[in-house]
Amino acid sequence: MLNKEDVKQIEAHGHTVESVARQMETFAKGIPFSNVITTASVGNGIEAIPLSNSHSEVVSAGRQEETQQQLIQLFETEKTRLELVKFVPASGAATRMFKFLFQFLAEYNPDEDTLNKYIKKGKHDALKVFMANLKNFAFVNEVRKKIRELYPDYKTSKKGQRAVYFVKSMLQPEGLGYKNLPKGLIPFHKYKKYYTTAFEEQLYEAAYYASAKDNAYLHFTFSEAHVSKFKKTFEAVKNRLEKATKTKFHISYSFQKKETDTLAVTKDNKPFRDVEGRLVFRPSGHGALLENLNEVNADIVFIKNIDNVIIREHVTEIAQYKKLLAGKLIWLQQKSFGFLEKLAANRVTDDELNEIRSFLWNHLNCRDLPETREHMFNKLNRPLRVCGVVKNTGAPGGGPFWVKNEAGETTLQIVETAQIDMEDPHQKTIVNEATHFNPVDLVCGIRDFKGKKFDLKQFSDPDTGFISLKSQNGKPLKALELPGLWNGAMAKWNSVFVEVPLITFNPVKTVNDLLQPNHRPNK
Repeated sequence: MLNKEDVKQIEAHGHTVESVARQMETFAKGIPFSNVITTASVGNGIEAIPLSNSHSEVVSAGRQEETQQQLIQLFETEKTRLELVKFVPASGAATRMFKFLFQFLAEYNPDEDTLNKYIKKGKHDALKVFMANLKNFAFVNEVRKKIRELYPDYKTSKKGQRAVYFVKSMLQPEGLGYKNLPKGLIPFHKYKKYYTTAFEEQLYEAAYYASAKDNAYLHFTFSEAHVSKFKKTFEAVKNRLEKATKTKFHISYSFQKKETDTLAVTKDNKPFRDVEGRLVFRPSGHGALLENLNEVNADIVFIKNIDNVIIREHVTEIAQYKKLLAGKLIWLQQKSFGFLEKLAANRVTDDELNEIRSFLWNHLNCRDLPETREHMFNKLNRPLRVCGVVKNTGAPGGGPFWVKNEAGETTLQIVETAQIDMEDPHQKTIVNEATHFNPVDLVCGIRDFKGKKFDLKQFSDPDTGFISLKSQNGKPLKALELPGLWNGAMAKWNSVFVEVPLITFNPVKTVNDLLQPNHRPNK
């Protein structure tokens, strides 16, 4: 199925014929669904950490509960000796934010219909909300300025035509070009004297929890085409940010590596080709960013999606929960590292072996307890993540589940709905009973007890990717996504889940989400 030109193209893309053959074999065999056996819940894989000292001496199920106050203080005490990095996957284009507006431009003809008739006829509720709230969006002044440049007849035009002018001025390349911008550079929040992008808000909040000694280090991943735009934005807001937070910001960038792209195939699992007959490689989802995360070297890494930000009046509150997760991570590491040092030196008593087993069961959600010292060492000596989870609101995405793998081991995982066989009534029932949702709110420990960075690729499960149906130039194709960054890519990490409040989860999936209270600063 491959010719000489294909081989040249494969090698130029950083692949080998063998690696492409393995991808094609995966398409042919399919990827097995995850076998979820029950949802995780508070008391069954999810911790609800008590707030105050009045609970500090409570012992439940063989474990003493640390309080939120104690864990936050632990982080505050330890952070000055640690290297902290905030890792923000920011590759996503803003296109999906404006999906209903693209539909509007494609369908609506102001010479044939009034805007109100179009909205009512097609039940375009999202468009109705958008048009009724234009003055509340952070980008409104920028769009109006562009309209004055492009459409001098705007004020004398009918309502429907004005709506078309507004959307074109916002989205199209001859206007502000939001259709081609990454989500991180779209104006999100409208303050009295200026607006802020999600990128700026990520920087601002990092000063409140991911900084030490008045320095904050952040790493963003995005498309190489957007480097200059991010750098220009940073230079424009840097002085304002540093003055407001009294923090110096250090930013690094990386791009999804070309060699992580995967071959597209037809429905018959043959190589998909473009109009020129060349093979088509596609980005393999956020799981490809494991390569980028693996190049970050720090004691603690905070991971948060670019669009999950909040207005500044609430940043102090959400920062407390990030510190809580980091404090929990440090507490677990201190216990784990102490055990590992004893196991490595072969000076551990039988009582201490029992203590290790208890720690694995009660604190690291290990349900298949290791018998030997070597197995205990291997179970403890791996990357650690503490994941904030919120109560399920029905949002699409993944959540925490107990999963049984092919070896019969039961582990706690973040699982996406796409990984579960929703045609199986039992599996569907478990999903429908899920009490919590994964908002991508992770604090990670990626160094071992000797301070050496783990090779994170060694702790991924390659059998937990996705096969999805896509299209190109109107032709259907099958695409292969690597195990998700916080799903299969972290499958062999030690994972702990902590309940955090909904105020920590404020994603912007559609532009109208910016009208929610947590994205509307008080004037």
